[in-house]
Amino acid sequence: MKIAIYGSGGVGGFFGARLANAGNEVHFIARGAHLRAMRENGLRVESASGNLHLANPNVHEDPAGIGPVDVVMYAVKLGDVESAAHKLKPLLHDRTLVIPFQNGVESPAMVAKIIGKKHVLPGVAYIATSISSPGVVTHTGTMQALHVAAGADAFVTAAKAAGINIEQVDDIDLTRWQKFVFLVGMSGATTLSRQPLGVIRADPHLRATLQAAMTETWTLGRKRGMRLADDFIAERMKFADSLHADMKTSMQHDLEAGKPLEAPWLCGAVVRMSEESGLDAPVNRTIYAALKPFLRGR
Repeated sequence: MKIAIYGSGGVGGFFGARLANAGNEVHFIARGAHLRAMRENGLRVESASGNLHLANPNVHEDPAGIGPVDVVMYAVKLGDVESAAHKLKPLLHDRTLVIPFQNGVESPAMVAKIIGKKHVLPGVAYIATSISSPGVVTHTGTMQALHVAAGADAFVTAAKAAGINIEQVDDIDLTRWQKFVFLVGMSGATTLSRQPLGVIRADPHLRATLQAAMTETWTLGRKRGMRLADDFIAERMKFADSLHADMKTSMQHDLEAGKPLEAPWLCGAVVRMSEESGLDAPVNRTIYAALKPFLRGR
């Protein structure tokens, strides 16, 4: 397949490298120091699931030089979703699928508004990765999975052949909210405390904060018609206990690197949507307030 990775950071870099290593024609769209390092030294992925080095990846700053592709893995940061979507047109032919893998639950609608609903197929990524240095993506733990809506058969086949854990799901909106509930709590607690997951779950007050932030988001999802299970929060807390203790969220990595934060579309979105739905979200409101001075980075 011909695949464009729009946003070649932790998520895009990891899965794009796997797809390229399996023989697909993969084009990475990047910028800044990461772009320069990939051009000079290639793309390295460090992972307990197996290290990879693409010595000469197809790297671009401008999508216009790639031409139409079969699939766009759309993995830009939430703050760039709308501006980057306006640059998608040169990548599209009639059957091109653009799969948004952003955190949050709002990006597919944002992209569809710009390029048309027929091209957009929502997706969800489960992985803990970061750009540890320009040109190097580091994977913490071994968890890696993609969920996509039905209609991406060829991409699913290619991803499976590349060693990616992927499945098509019937209710992708429910799947996206399931991740949203978990990630809102995780990103809020880890970024607020500047600590990895192991510290969060071991401290009773931080653990309670994680659970409360998830519960507010779960309540919002139920109010908006999502069929989130009654025991979903308890199950997610057990899941958190099973993850690598050193795991950090992407928003925590961004805070530590002095980059803009995705909080307006995570804890901030819960606050906004709760107010619209007649609900209160005091824990997420407090987390969002504490992070607001850092929203634009250093």
